[in-house]
Amino acid sequence: MDVPPIETLHFEDAPSVDAVPGPRSRELLEKQRRIDSSVVAYPEDIPLVPAAGKGATVRDVDGNTYIDLFGGISVLNVGHSNPYVLEAAHEQADKLVHSIDFPTEARLDLIERLNDIAPPGLKDENRFVFGGPTGSDANEAAIKLAKYNTDGDGLIAFRGAYHGTSSGAMSVTGSKKFKSHYTPLLSDVVHAPYPHPLRQDRSPEKAVDHALSEVQAILEDPYGGLANPAGIIVEPIQGEGGVITPPEGFLTGLRDLATDNDVPLIFDEIQSGFGRTGEWWANEWYDVTPDAMTTAKALGGVGFPLSGMMYHEDLDTWGSGDHAGTYRGHVVAMRAGIRAIEYIQATDLLAHARELGEDIRARFYEMSETTESIAEVRGKGLFIGVEFYDEEGTPDGDAVDAIQEYCFEHGVLVWKAGRHDNIIRIIPPLVLTQELAETALDIIADAIDEHAA
Repeated sequence: MDVPPIETLHFEDAPSVDAVPGPRSRELLEKQRRIDSSVVAYPEDIPLVPAAGKGATVRDVDGNTYIDLFGGISVLNVGHSNPYVLEAAHEQADKLVHSIDFPTEARLDLIERLNDIAPPGLKDENRFVFGGPTGSDANEAAIKLAKYNTDGDGLIAFRGAYHGTSSGAMSVTGSKKFKSHYTPLLSDVVHAPYPHPLRQDRSPEKAVDHALSEVQAILEDPYGGLANPAGIIVEPIQGEGGVITPPEGFLTGLRDLATDNDVPLIFDEIQSGFGRTGEWWANEWYDVTPDAMTTAKALGGVGFPLSGMMYHEDLDTWGSGDHAGTYRGHVVAMRAGIRAIEYIQATDLLAHARELGEDIRARFYEMSETTESIAEVRGKGLFIGVEFYDEEGTPDGDAVDAIQEYCFEHGVLVWKAGRHDNIIRIIPPLVLTQELAETALDIIADAIDEHAA
């Protein structure tokens, strides 16, 4: 198949909505409430019942069509139902789906393709382990790798972090909400501040100095509290925490501290990687190479579950079977991941994400000139956060709720982030076109005028 241009991937009528949710949607939402688990969360904010997706657009069961600006939370980087990716997935599904960790062509080809796009310092000097279906699985593998190589048991993570909902991943996650019913988790996890100048009311330089001094104290102060550190795990750009782009010097400083104290530095690139920021990996914006890097979400091409970890070959001290898992051989997802890499390269989506991301942030900057409710616009590529405060200078989650609802009712899907859900997170498929982006931003601007001005 020829590589289809991004302009051809979407439903042509997006956005096109009637009163939502429609009758069939209401019926299925009610059925879900009766028979599905009480942990279901997303429909509480956006009562969407999707039936089909194309590119950066989604159609529900009532025929309403939306512009999608959250892409399955950074899963659908090459778009819903990308035909170039699905062609390979269909061919593979007819032959073999599950292979544990036996060598298949798809497995080995994907590892080689990932090496091709690895950041400097890991390229040609890495090993890759598949961790199972989810990002949590990949982060569990990273924790195990760090402990195995250091014989340590303590971990340094960061406030505002999100690394997953399995036991180890929850331990290094910052959110108390996710953890409160499940303690005790891993012992000896210390959360240091992540530099967020707006929230901390500090200059970028002082925010970085404060964060690094805390990490240094944890590692080097005889009374720092962490007796036997095994590693540092950090998102190069925090996602759930509010799309927090760290000021210059923070990741470099962490790299230096990890090296000086002989502990591995792990980057969680599950949300920020695979082209999301306009580079293959967010760490490339900062010229900092981790010892290990986890990936998931978009790795499976068009939503197939797959995760893994790239790590420096010097850390490949595991013996046979020292890390295991049934779903380390999802061959269809691996083949889809290969095609997704090819599609991103063939259509130069990294450059597109950088350029369109700049345009979207510029539009939000323009909006901020007419309303004091926008406290900050930040991000890299198509990983964008817009933070809202009320007239008293406090985080305004109510305004963001209202903006999200208005957008849904007018055919645009956006999602929230941050400690107070006061950040609009823009993480669309990278195939979002300029035209669709402009249409969506017009609707968002109307929502802000009505609910946050």
